[in-house]
Amino acid sequence: MKVVTGGQMQQIDAKTIEGIGIPAMVLMERAGVVTAARIVEKFPPCDVCVLCGPGNNGGDGIVVARELYNHGFNVRVFIASHMEGLNDDCRFQYKIAENLGIEVIFKSNIKEADLRDSLVVDALFGTGLNKPVKDALAKTIETVNSRGRSVISVDIPSGISADNGEILGKAIRANATVTFGLPKRGHLLYPGKDHTGELFVENIGFPYQFLNSDTIHCDLVEKTFMSMLIPSRPPYAYKGNFGHVLVVGGSMGRTGAALMTARASMRAGSGLVTIGVPVSLMDAYQARVTEEMTLPLADKGKGNFSKKSINDILDFAEKRCDVIALGPGMGVDNDTVEIVKEIIANSTVPVVVDADGINSLALMKYHDRISALNTSASPVIITPHTVEMARILSDTRSNLTTKCVAIERDRIETASSFAAESTSYVVLKGVPTVTADPEGNTFINPTGSPSMATAGSGDVLTGVVASLIGQGLPPLYATILGVYLHGLTGEIAATKTGLHSTVASDLIDNISPAINFLLND
Repeated sequence: MKVVTGGQMQQIDAKTIEGIGIPAMVLMERAGVVTAARIVEKFPPCDVCVLCGPGNNGGDGIVVARELYNHGFNVRVFIASHMEGLNDDCRFQYKIAENLGIEVIFKSNIKEADLRDSLVVDALFGTGLNKPVKDALAKTIETVNSRGRSVISVDIPSGISADNGEILGKAIRANATVTFGLPKRGHLLYPGKDHTGELFVENIGFPYQFLNSDTIHCDLVEKTFMSMLIPSRPPYAYKGNFGHVLVVGGSMGRTGAALMTARASMRAGSGLVTIGVPVSLMDAYQARVTEEMTLPLADKGKGNFSKKSINDILDFAEKRCDVIALGPGMGVDNDTVEIVKEIIANSTVPVVVDADGINSLALMKYHDRISALNTSASPVIITPHTVEMARILSDTRSNLTTKCVAIERDRIETASSFAAESTSYVVLKGVPTVTADPEGNTFINPTGSPSMATAGSGDVLTGVVASLIGQGLPPLYATILGVYLHGLTGEIAATKTGLHSTVASDLIDNISPAINFLLND
């Protein structure tokens, strides 16, 4: 499903009205009717306060009030304006409500006594809000939020930016939101997602071609599509049909990272997995591997990779494997920078770069890292979390905090612009995780759990994505499916071990249930 900004939704709205000829009033009627229907589904007739602004969102709210009134609800409408401030459509709806005898009060500063214990319908501001809510309306929002009462928002919680989920001064905290046409970015990005509650997306008459336009470059990943991407398992298959993953990682003190990546690859369906490790650590790995194989690589005598390993890695990749997972627990020094640079430049198979692979990439000058990614011989997938992304986007570490704040304010555009600039696939890990392809298309992942905030979680994701590439999925599909499955493992693990006690190996253990969940859809 496509995801839009407020401006994109306004364009769809305008094209529907002006180009197709569906009157704005018809869309307003439909918006109010479907919102009221959702409320009737969830609540028996009760006292309702409908809070309306003077524009189209307020007009939607008055239609909601009218519909609820006709279903036996005791309805009062507060309009945060005076009569002269209403736009034409909102004024038209007000007149209908007045004719029906619905109580309508023009008042901006709503008090606790006004709301009583009513259900609140929030129709103060729509998706066009672009400045902070202040003064009386800010106090009204505080009053609505203060008692923990049930709130249903029309289109978007008032005070939330439709473009990035930012709180614009003060914002309604809704239990549910009914939006129209398509979800907005602000519904899915924090803190907006935390204020949206349960999200219902209703088509109120927008043409199909507008809602699925190629000019909209952001999608919400959906379960049905993910189920279709799971690689098939023919009855005549053998291990060679399902890919060979080479994991290059692990160093003194960090051996577990490469092992978790390898084991996640096996659980995700890889036929073969080899771990390329510093030769001086071979005994440690040999004692711990079971299904996985090992490849001794040149090191500097202390369990750290040497750049002399580059040719062996590339030769093994060309002759024996289908994908490289590069970086988990690798360590960071001048040699790893050279290794990462050369593997990205010359690998004949796709490369998934994570952890210390990303940190090594970040040690290059900005121009050099972009050049390395742009000239790669095969597709490159990088999987940074916010701090790693900040390092990639900066030539110094002095402004990392500022960079991190900027990234979190606009995760979608951050991933999209860097993917396009570097012609790589970017998985910007976080809440939510956003994947972007070299054309700048972005995909918002809906799965995940706070249980995944644990060491090694990213190593598991790297293994799953690499495994799916090795099994033959194109890099983009492998990446968005890998991220989706990874989030599911966290959700499933949380039901078994709890939010606080889940560790990365629990995620690996739940890859199979996650896959089965999609297969049995």
